Amino acid sequence: MDPDDFPAPKEGFVITHFLVVSDQDRSRAFYQTLFEGTVLIERDPVIMKVANTWLILNEGGGPTDDKPTVTLTTPQDPDRASAFMNVRVADIAKTYAEWSAKGAEFLTEPKDHGQEVRAYIRDPDGHLIEVGQATGVLGSTE
Repeated sequence: MDPDDFPAPKEGFVITHFLVVSDQDRSRAFYQTLFEGTVLIERDPVIMKVANTWLILNEGGGPTDDKPTVTLTTPQDPDRASAFMNVRVADIAKTYAEWSAKGAEFLTEPKDHGQEVRAYIRDPDGHLIEVGQATGVLGSTE
């Protein structure tokens, strides 16, 4: 990977998604395999480019001097989420088939919701990932 790609801008800002994981190697392999992520740093933390964004994968831990009351942990209840990654794809049927073949376990088959068709997967720690294809006005190819 080109070190100039590292998410440390010379101007403005870059948004990078930080995920607390229980096993950096397992999570790195998941995001490399499924999303064809490019790894810049292998671990402590893992830093990787996935499509047009960045992921940091690191193990949790207790409070620090800059977040004195916050403990970082993986999702504790898979049926509750306060945030999730949203991945837009060009062809959800093709993506569903390809990613299922790579081991992704979708919660359901893709469901048509009018303006989009979507389905959800989880990463190895239970982080929810929406996979969707826009089909409404903004997603129209006509």
